[in-house]
Amino acid sequence: MRAMVLEEQRGALHLREVAIPVPRAGEVLLRVTACGICRTDLHVLDGDLTHPNLPLIPGHQIIGEIAGLGDGVTQFTAGQRVGVPWLGGSCGHCGYCTHGRENLCDEARYTGYQINGGFAEYTVAAAAYCFAIPAQYSDQQAAPLLCAGLIGYRAYRLLESCETIGLYGFGAAAHILIQVARHRGQKVYAFTREGDTDAQDFARQLGACWAGDSGQFAPVLLDGAIIFAPAGELVPQALRAVRKGGRVVCAGIHMSDIPSFPYDILWGEREVCSVANLTRRDGEEFLPLAAAIPVETTVHLYPLEKANEALDDLRHGRFNGAAVLVP
Repeated sequence: MRAMVLEEQRGALHLREVAIPVPRAGEVLLRVTACGICRTDLHVLDGDLTHPNLPLIPGHQIIGEIAGLGDGVTQFTAGQRVGVPWLGGSCGHCGYCTHGRENLCDEARYTGYQINGGFAEYTVAAAAYCFAIPAQYSDQQAAPLLCAGLIGYRAYRLLESCETIGLYGFGAAAHILIQVARHRGQKVYAFTREGDTDAQDFARQLGACWAGDSGQFAPVLLDGAIIFAPAGELVPQALRAVRKGGRVVCAGIHMSDIPSFPYDILWGEREVCSVANLTRRDGEEFLPLAAAIPVETTVHLYPLEKANEALDDLRHGRFNGAAVLVP
């Protein structure tokens, strides 16, 4: 099969012919039909995430058709369409796992990082960490829901009671989450890279009541904010933008160092917290919700062999919405 392979960090992906993997007990073999591209993929390539299993096939927003079943798999059938997210496995017996917080498991393994992912024609995945995909979505439209959607939703759940929400970084996750927030009647304020008027216009089209540069302040104090951009300097900026009692959620897996800031912008019972990965419950809740709203994803398609081009376009903000590879 064809696959885009990372052989060393800080290098390009290479198109290689590799063997089709064989599913082990508890796994499914998938014929990949679409795989979303995520900023986490950039963090893997750039060396920000330091323990990839090289050589590695990246990609963790996978949509595929089941082409084979490992021993013991009973919840899916051959030919069924499923999605594979970032969290690819956990120990199942630690305190985190037994309390529904497998996202924090110290032995967790991640798709497209320690487990070969979806930048390929076939992949294997643990059946217990796969999700059925709502029928109304095409493969390409569904792919961004598996990370931008799921991890974004986990961050959003911490702000469900807020009336006004700021989104810092208006990329794949924000363009999904704004639709959830607007559906629930919340007011959304979008913050982008300086001068990115295309992204600001895109945010307004999706229902933002204001959009501007990340160094600006919204015309009102916010009840909460989610930072999707991997820029630590946005933490004190967001703290200054939320009212007393407000919460700032850091939603990325990697962020540059947070600069020191005066205590008075945290005082007043403001909070800063992070979200890590996702749980299976997140998928079980979010995917039906996305279909019911319905959330519509804006996708930009690239053939598998153009993965490096797609990643470069993501790095430089050359599109709105999400990028998706099609084998």
